[in-house]
Amino acid sequence: MRRLTIFVFLVVFAGSVGFSQQFEGGVIGGFNASQVDGDLYKGYRKPGIALGGYVQTNLSRMVFIGMELKFMQKGSRNIDSLATNGQIKYVMRLSYVDMPFYLGIRTSEKISFLVGLSPGYLLSGNEYNDYGIFPEEDRRPFNAIDLEGILGFRFQFTDRLFVDLRGAYSLLPIREQPGDPLWYWKSNQFNNLLSTTVLYRLDF
Repeated sequence: MRRLTIFVFLVVFAGSVGFSQQFEGGVIGGFNASQVDGDLYKGYRKPGIALGGYVQTNLSRMVFIGMELKFMQKGSRNIDSLATNGQIKYVMRLSYVDMPFYLGIRTSEKISFLVGLSPGYLLSGNEYNDYGIFPEEDRRPFNAIDLEGILGFRFQFTDRLFVDLRGAYSLLPIREQPGDPLWYWKSNQFNNLLSTTVLYRLDF
């Protein structure tokens, strides 16, 4: 309940900033395809949703800055079909509140390039196999804070409708790997995310 209260407060705060500064802003909805680098599985096989809002303002005709507040589902997923053992399943489900800050550069009238940073707070993190959620003795805790670098493109279809295509990668580990540490990128796990979202501009 406390985490939900924090999320609602941040949404209201972001909206009030946008209103007071006369920023452009609106709502966001879309889907994530994610994996976790550092586990045993490859491929963007874990689907998730992305929901939230954004505010932004122009610094010039070509450049703008913005901030978002989003609920993001991430993680990792693998299902191998083996003739002798049936289904071997692994699912890592991570839910975050992310607050990306980005710089946008309009490369044409309809296309913009985006770069930024996205701090996130972990709401929940669980792992599952064929027998359900991992038992307590097999669980390893996830770090509460994530920080991702983001790169992407924004396509404008109408005055109000935009589509973002982004990649995001954790700069801070989401969890340490078991065993002896080797080096930073081999001894930890990191979110690796592809995201497609639709933005709809609202008038404040």
